[in-house]
Amino acid sequence: MPESSELSRRERQIMDAVFALGHATVKQVVETIPSPPTAMAVRRMMHILEEKGHLRRRQSGREVIYLPCESKRKAGRNALE
Repeated sequence: MPESSELSRRERQIMDAVFALGHATVKQVVETIPSPPTAMAVRRMMHILEEKGHLRRRQSGREVIYLPCESKRKAGRNALE
């Protein structure tokens, strides 16, 4: 998995929100992060995080739910290494 140091400030905020919630929709992330950009911008950043291997998604009806690819503990350990 890529290192967390490769993440922008906004990407780290998004990942922190997803870790805190356990799983999240774009709307939940927008409601959680400080001074959020538009929902479309958050959606795009979450897609980029998915491409980087930090998030995965599952469809639940019409909603897309994003989940971290690894636990927060494991991600933190990898970042320290």
